Amino acid sequence: MQINNHARPELRGQTDSQRNGRIFIGQLQGDSAIIMAMQNRNSPSGQYDALAATIRVWAHELGFQAVGITDTDLSAAEAGLLDWLARGLHGEMDYMAKHGVKRSRPAELIPGTLRVISLRMNYLPPHARDSEQVLQQGERAFISRYALGRDYHKVLRNRLARLTDKIRAEVAIFDGRVFTDSAPVLEVELASKAALGWRGKHTLLLSREHGSWFFIGEIYVNLPLPTDEPQVEHCGSCTRCITICPTQAITAPYQLDARRCISYLTIELKGHIPVELRPLIGNRIYGCDDCQLVCPWNRFAQTTAESDFVVRHGLDDVGLAELFAWDEAEFKVKLAGSPIHRIGHEQWLRNIAVALGNAPQSAAIIAALQSRATHSSELVREHVSWALAQQSTTQSANR
Repeated sequence: MQINNHARPELRGQTDSQRNGRIFIGQLQGDSAIIMAMQNRNSPSGQYDALAATIRVWAHELGFQAVGITDTDLSAAEAGLLDWLARGLHGEMDYMAKHGVKRSRPAELIPGTLRVISLRMNYLPPHARDSEQVLQQGERAFISRYALGRDYHKVLRNRLARLTDKIRAEVAIFDGRVFTDSAPVLEVELASKAALGWRGKHTLLLSREHGSWFFIGEIYVNLPLPTDEPQVEHCGSCTRCITICPTQAITAPYQLDARRCISYLTIELKGHIPVELRPLIGNRIYGCDDCQLVCPWNRFAQTTAESDFVVRHGLDDVGLAELFAWDEAEFKVKLAGSPIHRIGHEQWLRNIAVALGNAPQSAAIIAALQSRATHSSELVREHVSWALAQQSTTQSANR
């Protein structure tokens, strides 16, 4: 790379004494702007080490439990992504393929990106009812633990934005963009490269200190910050997550067929749930945590200190029939600000209908299903009809 040694940053009109050691990256001509700014006496590369350390402090103050920094080279993961898409394992999640290789090439998604700051925030809610107990009671509704509180997109995006504001106040002409499960970003790969953990055989990120009960967010930045060394994986020969999967969606270590995953079926899939998979869903009406519940590393998981992630409306322990009785207005009011809200009332009823069909036979369950038998939605009616047939079969078997 050729460097124009005569070019100098355009600073914000501040003298050396006014800058007090702050890092200013100016607008320069040519692709080597950042490198030239680093060579300039006002912004030595050593100050990026100090900035990275300060960013970690700020992140912890904002409620993140871990911070890592990585470069943008995801070439090792790109082939696997393209193969996964080519095999159609993403199901109807068209957004996974929509942006081509921008997902694995951060600098093509956001031009000028040099580093990715990856951050982790615990979400396991304190005082929630034991998941295993809920799963064993077929008439109760199981909701993935991450969705029991406020929508994590809003919480993380707000904290990430506040962190970028701090960096922007410290670095002139800083450019950055925040993400949290909201754009074509290979979050687990980036977090793994940034030393926040390693990819488990269930495809989720795992940490020796925190297990997997956490959210991940990223900031794409145009600063050449020092990077972290990736961790080695610690799954060993364990295959508990593969064995426990109710629908056998984890087809091999590190390989997920989303079309069979209960999280996909109850959240991402908008149409009819395949009939052969419905009995395997059990009482899971939004997401599935089974692979996390059996992971040995989650014995080290810590509950969250974030009030936004505490259980709302008793969703950790509530009856299926009670939730099925919610009309659309009640659904919108009680689940406003929840990640569940985005699936809509129709899909909510579809999911609960399947769970009611799998529930232990009872007059209350049948009455709840019959109350929606003539629902205006064909999607709901079909799943209710299936559930009633399941209940009838269960009743006959019990005679």
